[in-house]
Amino acid sequence: MKTGPEHEGNRGRILYTERTYREGLRPDGLVTFRVAVRQTDLWISAEKELKKEARDIVLDLRHQLEAYIKSCPGFMTSLSPLNPDPLAPPMIKEMIEVTRRLNVGPMASVAGAIAQHVGKALLGLTDQIIVENGGDIFIQARRPVTVSIFAGASSLSGKIGIMIPERQMPAGVCSSSAKIGHSLSMGMADVVCIISPSASAADAAATSIGNRIKTRADLEKTAAWANQMEDIIGGVVIVEEEIAAWGDVEIVAIQSV
Repeated sequence: MKTGPEHEGNRGRILYTERTYREGLRPDGLVTFRVAVRQTDLWISAEKELKKEARDIVLDLRHQLEAYIKSCPGFMTSLSPLNPDPLAPPMIKEMIEVTRRLNVGPMASVAGAIAQHVGKALLGLTDQIIVENGGDIFIQARRPVTVSIFAGASSLSGKIGIMIPERQMPAGVCSSSAKIGHSLSMGMADVVCIISPSASAADAAATSIGNRIKTRADLEKTAAWANQMEDIIGGVVIVEEEIAAWGDVEIVAIQSV
C-alpha cells in the first residue's frame, strides 16, 4: 500500500496495482482527479480541479526525496530509525522524526508523508481535500468521512470502515499489511489501519504495529500497547476473521452497492 521508492521482498503477497477501488472514491460535491508522477500515484478530491497545482507540489516533494536518497542511500533501505538531520528538507525531517519515535525505518512513512504534504499545500486553494496515496489518506472535510478497510482475503475486507468525524480533522488514515501490496511488514496481519492527526505518523505507526503481530494471540496485547502511542487517535487490526480496535475509533458497516 505504499507508493514512491519501495522496499522489495513482497514474495507471497497480493499486489493490487490497478487500484480499481478508486472508482468508489468520488465524494459528493467534490471534484476528483488523478495525479501520477513516476511511482507516486495520487487520487485527489477537492472543491475544484487542482491537477496542475498538485502535480507541481508532487514534483517538488519527489525532487526533495530523490535528492536526499542520492546523498544518503541508507534513507531508502534502512529498516531502523536514522539520526536527525538538521539540513534535511522539511518532509524528510518529519519522516525521520516520526519513524524514530516508532522504531521503524524512515521509508515506512513515505506514502503518508506525501499525501499529507500535498494535502496541506492544497488547503490554500480549497477548504476541503482528500488525498489518497496507495491506501494512505490525508483528509480535511466539512463533514464526516467513512474510510473502507480493505483486508485482502479476510471475510471482513470491504465490509467495515472507520468513520472520521469532522472534529478529528485534519487526519491521516494509513494502512500496512503483511499480505497485500508493497508494504514491508515483519508480522502477519491482513491489515493494520491507523488514524492520527499526522498522516506521516499514521503510516509509520501502521508498520510498527504490524511488525509486532506474529500470531493471532498478539492482537489483544498489541492493541493495548498501541493505545499508549502518542499522536495516535486509534486503530483497527484484522487477522483473518479476528479484529481488534482501540482508541477513539468508530467502526461502521459498509453497505454493499
